[in-house]
Amino acid sequence: MGFLPQEKRLTMSVESVKEYLSQFGLADRVMEFDASSATVAEAAADLGCEPARIAKTMAFVVAGHAILVVMAGDGKVDNPRYKAVFHTKAAMVHPDQLMELVGHPMGGVCPFAIREDVPVYLDESLKRFDIIYPAAGTASSAVKLSVPELEQAAQNFAGWVDVAKGWRVEA
Repeated sequence: MGFLPQEKRLTMSVESVKEYLSQFGLADRVMEFDASSATVAEAAADLGCEPARIAKTMAFVVAGHAILVVMAGDGKVDNPRYKAVFHTKAAMVHPDQLMELVGHPMGGVCPFAIREDVPVYLDESLKRFDIIYPAAGTASSAVKLSVPELEQAAQNFAGWVDVAKGWRVEA
C-alpha cells in the first residue's frame, strides 16, 4: 500500500472499515464528511453532538508493539493509571508509523479493520453514553454505535481499562 496515492489509501481505509463492519450489520452506520473530522472538536461539529461522545482511538507502543485505547472525547490519558495497567509509560505511535503498525492514517485510527496483532482496549469513560462516534478509517469519517455494539465490533478486543482522566464528575 505504500506506493498508492494517499487519496487511494484513505478510500481503501474507509472501505475496509465498511467491509469489516458488515459482518456485524453495521456498515450502513459509517458516515463520510466533506470536511475533516480528525479532531474531537471537528468530529463533534460535523456530527452535531457533544465532544465527549466522540470515541477517540489512541495508538500507543507497548513492548515494541502497537495497542489501541478507545476513550471518550473529553478524556485524557492519566499517566499513573496507564502505567498501572500497561506497566510502561504512555508512548504514542508516531503518526508516520500508524498505517504500517495499525492500518489507518492519523485522524482515522479506529478499532476496526486493523492489523491482527493490535489489541484494542475500551476505556470506562465510554460507558456513560448510549451512543458514541468512533472514526471509520479516515480523517473525515465516523460510525454511530452504542457502547455494546462497539464492544462487539472492536477487532482484537482485549478488555475494558480505566486509563482516562478529566471526564469524571468530581464530588
